[in-house]
Amino acid sequence: MSIAVDRRAVLRRRIRLLVAATITYNVIEAVVAITAGTIASSIALIGFGLDSVIEVSSAAAVAWQFAGPDHERREKVALRVIAGSFFVLAAYVTVEALRTLVGGHEPERSDVGIALVAVSVVIMPFLSWAQRRAGRELGSASAVADSKQTLLCTYLSAAVLVGLVLNATLGWWWADPVVALGLAAVAVREGREALRGETCCPPVRLDDEDGCDCCAEEDEATS
Repeated sequence: MSIAVDRRAVLRRRIRLLVAATITYNVIEAVVAITAGTIASSIALIGFGLDSVIEVSSAAAVAWQFAGPDHERREKVALRVIAGSFFVLAAYVTVEALRTLVGGHEPERSDVGIALVAVSVVIMPFLSWAQRRAGRELGSASAVADSKQTLLCTYLSAAVLVGLVLNATLGWWWADPVVALGLAAVAVREGREALRGETCCPPVRLDDEDGCDCCAEEDEATS
């Protein structure tokens, strides 16, 4: 079942707005997190801020894709950028988590950091859900992949929040890096799926010239 031209235009505009909101929020988040992390000597908070920078690069790839008149032709490049951002995120989180565990670094309490991450845990899932819904309806693998990047950042936010709270209340400084290592494994998996275009149903390969039209095929199968 094909999507009407007017509906496709609405979905493309919606995705552009959601991407713009994601970029704006992550820029603010990065500045506040890195500043608060530097003040508190918190590797977790600094890493959280740098993760926001990586999320901006992923969202910017989708923004670039949908800025052109024919977004399907830019799908593969956007997917590769998003996949790369997953791998960079996984590498950074792994290195910093291991450094924190080996070094036994105990950061100071950061109320600003706790408040910032708590807000992110609330806002980011909504942005991820809205973009994933629009991307699936439009049949855009890159939009769905970027929504997964945003959702993964939500999980990272929750891990950082737990780590900051446990450190502030119980002195469990090791909680955040342990959880972060698990998230790094998830990031690698999501990066591999994005690289192969497996963000819709059924999987769409990067060498498939027809692009991602998973939602239409799904509708035909269930009709």
